[in-house]
Amino acid sequence: MAQLRIANGDWVLVGDGQKALLLQNHGDAGLLDLRRLSVRTNDNPSTAEQGTDKPGRSFSSASPGRSSYEGTDWHSLGETRFANELAAEINRAAQAHEFKKLVVVAPPKALGDLRSEFSHEAQKRISAEINKDLTNHTIPEIEKLLQSYEV
Repeated sequence: MAQLRIANGDWVLVGDGQKALLLQNHGDAGLLDLRRLSVRTNDNPSTAEQGTDKPGRSFSSASPGRSSYEGTDWHSLGETRFANELAAEINRAAQAHEFKKLVVVAPPKALGDLRSEFSHEAQKRISAEINKDLTNHTIPEIEKLLQSYEV
């Protein structure tokens, strides 16, 4: 396996459904110096706080039975919307050639949501996707973990 290389000027997106940290490397591949470009948070309360309606019911005309519809998971929809907004920001930056390479660090669901919304231009610039949740780590901890990561 090869060591993950993040060159000077490359971007690192660390995010999940609630928080995203966009970093740029001001060091070199051997000694990362990640600096914050932006921080975004998602005000997304739990589904119970967002919607209190009971799931709907349907009645079948062919039988006396009833069935219910599954309730909407508003929290999950909010996380997906947040990932779509992040991807749109990355897509604009890729189109404007603001970065050469991008490393995306996110848990599985957020990574999947982001991946499906990245433009072709942004996808060409992704050098690594890391399936981890590092949003609650400090920047020095993120640097240390990325320097030891193998792709």
